Amino acid sequence: MLLKTFGWSFAVTALGLVAAAFYGGWTAFGIVAILAILEISLSFDNAVVNAGILKKMSAFWQKIFLTVGVLIAVFGMRLVFPVVIVAISAKMGPVKAVDLALNNKDRYQELVTDAHPAIAAFGGMFLLMIFLDFIFEDRDIQWLRWIERPLAKLGKVDMLSVCIALIVLLVTAFTFATHAHQHGGAHVDKAQTVLIAGIAGLITYMIVGGLSGFFEDRLEEQEEREHEEEEEAERTGKKRSAVVLAGQAAFFMFLYLEVLDASFSFDGVIGAFAITNDIVLMALGLGIGAMYVRSLTVYLVRQGTLDDYVYLEHGAHYAIGALAVILMVTIQYQINEVITGLVGVVLIAWSFWSSVRRNRALAAAGEGSDDRAEVSSGV
Repeated sequence: MLLKTFGWSFAVTALGLVAAAFYGGWTAFGIVAILAILEISLSFDNAVVNAGILKKMSAFWQKIFLTVGVLIAVFGMRLVFPVVIVAISAKMGPVKAVDLALNNKDRYQELVTDAHPAIAAFGGMFLLMIFLDFIFEDRDIQWLRWIERPLAKLGKVDMLSVCIALIVLLVTAFTFATHAHQHGGAHVDKAQTVLIAGIAGLITYMIVGGLSGFFEDRLEEQEEREHEEEEEAERTGKKRSAVVLAGQAAFFMFLYLEVLDASFSFDGVIGAFAITNDIVLMALGLGIGAMYVRSLTVYLVRQGTLDDYVYLEHGAHYAIGALAVILMVTIQYQINEVITGLVGVVLIAWSFWSSVRRNRALAAAGEGSDDRAEVSSGV
């Protein structure tokens, strides 16, 4: 099971490290290994959240996630994305941007750094919306009940998450504008860039998430109707319609996963420049890490880990919220990538341990009520 799920990741790791050694010797080998570890540590929370979505999809779409999705994640976000950033921010063609990345690495890194405010605003808003929609939802299982219970009540207010996200964006843009003005006003226009990029991230979340939710709800309704018709032994043409709907629902959920992965990869791509400005080594290292995140996602789904350790999803979403805040803060201040990675690891480890305690309490109580177990194991 382990080899079947992680086999491609192991193979890509071997090929990537060999390619790095041929490309730049043992130094390049070490850099690629470090980048891979960085990507895995920064994106573990991504795998947990992805697993919560992927378990709703069929085996076919899980395979698509591991094949086509990997191509998008590795080549799209880890190789093409940094080039596109430079091309747009420097107002140059993609061919020239690639030439710059390969032949003038210092200038390339400088241009990517200049584009960071827009990247951070877009990714930060997208991730913040995921966290807010999760924390404001009233759910049966609660981890940090003293936080989640009152927030679930507040979540009954319509569009509250959107309002809070926009307030955060306005405060961030205003703070950035003030900071820029104090330095001579050379980058005052970046405040507008932050505002536009943040709104674009919000719109992207609402469109992709909204379409995914719409088709998922339609699919559930259709399946319920078909189940009733089958019980009545009625043969209708709706069976074919359900297949189409399933495809639509799965497609938009797949699209949502890819945008989510893109947002998670922002910190990895930007953080990679702290280690190297060689785009080839960056693509190899981050690509290897992305493969493991994909394999780990599928492993969590097939093992039913999220069902056994019910607080893992909570911990991952808290890590998303922390990453969103960190991304917004990095528009003005520099934060070490190690801190970013550790925050996510600590939150997920904490939620895992809480899940273990809950399971032990349930086992000790036998067939006792879930509420008693929650009280004894809650934080």
